[in-house]
Order: sequence, then structure tokens, then C-alpha cells
Amino acid sequence: MIELIVWKVPSPVPPSTHGYKYRAAYVVGGKRVIGFDNERGKGDHCHIDGHEADYTFKGPGQLVEDFIAAIDARRKT
Repeated sequence: MIELIVWKVPSPVPPSTHGYKYRAAYVVGGKRVIGFDNERGKGDHCHIDGHEADYTFKGPGQLVEDFIAAIDARRKT
């Protein structure tokens, strides 16, 4: 399953500085293997096979490209 949701928000979700809230997930066998989100208190980050890393959000279009690239890379392993 692939899910990607982006909301335009009236003010940034701290500590993010942009006006978007987003959630993206790639789920295999009921387990999230890829995820991108910006949760309050943590900011922009991604999850790849259980590891969390900072993510530099450059806009919704780039988010889609980065998310699909991460999925493609994961599928090749």
C-alpha cells in the first residue's frame, strides 16, 4: 500500500518552518517500510526500514519525487 497526504496549513508545524503538514507511507505485509512526515516536536524526517533520519523538505513536488525514489530503491533490495 502507498499513501501520501499533504495539507496546506495556516502556520508551520513546529519545528518545521514551511506551511505544509504531510504523511507518506509505503507498507508491505502490514509493516511500514518507508515513511516521510513532519510531526510536531520532531519536524521533517523519514523512516527507512526502521531507521529514522532528518529530511529536508523542499516542497510538495520534491516530497513526491523523494518518496517514490525511496520506494523504488527499497523495491530493488
